[in-house]
Amino acid sequence: MPRRWRLAGCGIVSAWAMLMAPAAAAQAKKDKPVPVRNAVIAQAQLWKATNIPTVDIRTGPLGKGAFPLRATVRCEYLEEEFGGNSPKFVCATGPTLNDDFKVKFGVGNGEVYGEVLATRLLWALGFGADRMYPVTVLCTGCPEELGGTESGKGERKFEPAVIERKIQGWEWKDGGQGGWGWPELRFLDPAVGGATLAQRDAFTLLAVFLQHTDSKTQQQRILCLGTPPRNSRVRCNQPFLMISDLGLTFGKANVRNANAAGSVNLAAWKDTPIWKDQKGKPTTGCVGNMSKSFSGTLSDPVISEEGRKFLAGLLGQLTDKQIRDLFDVARVTLRLRNPEDPTSVVGTLDEWVATFKAKRDEIAARHCP
Repeated sequence: MPRRWRLAGCGIVSAWAMLMAPAAAAQAKKDKPVPVRNAVIAQAQLWKATNIPTVDIRTGPLGKGAFPLRATVRCEYLEEEFGGNSPKFVCATGPTLNDDFKVKFGVGNGEVYGEVLATRLLWALGFGADRMYPVTVLCTGCPEELGGTESGKGERKFEPAVIERKIQGWEWKDGGQGGWGWPELRFLDPAVGGATLAQRDAFTLLAVFLQHTDSKTQQQRILCLGTPPRNSRVRCNQPFLMISDLGLTFGKANVRNANAAGSVNLAAWKDTPIWKDQKGKPTTGCVGNMSKSFSGTLSDPVISEEGRKFLAGLLGQLTDKQIRDLFDVARVTLRLRNPEDPTSVVGTLDEWVATFKAKRDEIAARHCP
């Protein structure tokens, strides 16, 4: 509540205080220390070297909570509300239902395919990503209005579906507000342990490659590696920046973040160049072709030659088998070639692979002076 001024005598004290208040506020703002948030982002990493040609994209990340390829998973429905427009729910398994996870589902839901495609590509290249497993879910207690099909014994079947497992670490939130925006990458500082310009711009160019349309702050996480401290307000000592929601990818970035256009739309992705037509030609760097959505924080970024070369080097290490496995494991052949046109046919694996390689070649062939 605002402090009430006590009038004394003829009100001189009150008047003087009111006159001095703006000056005091301005001085306090001037003396305010540099936000901890900027310091955390300055020392953040966003890439870790991996042996790319040996990564098993088809099987996916192993470890605690992993699911075999296209496993059938039985679980019990948990009531929980979500934001966003894609169909999803929480389910639990285990002897005491102590293992819960988020499920995205639906043959017409592009995020079911996009989440697997994008997370496995980022994981293979060494960037941070949650673990997404393509499965069939048999849910006990799932309400009929969720959809799926009745499969007997009180279960509903959801196929295709994906189960999400969070990447190891804990999320750092500044004042309760999580996430980061793409303009904040300018605060990364190699001098204090942060990612290099090459890594930063490669990461940004990869977002253009994916057409990561819904790039609002909440879609990216500031991850802290290691064990969470007892004091939740403690500074993050090993910050790592990652994209936490990659469902609207492999299409074309658009103002409304429409699922049909922006999520696993082969026709749109194929027709969207990596680079903007640089008629004005900036003095340094190349301009990535990325339309800004109404919620996005990334649009038409300038990419340095160091960043272009870094990403080209990573993508160039992927084998033909890995690229084909990427699209096969994501089940893209269940998705219409152009989901905006219900009369279109499904895209083939060969088309997806060829488009991926063509975009990789666009990056490799460019020079960003």
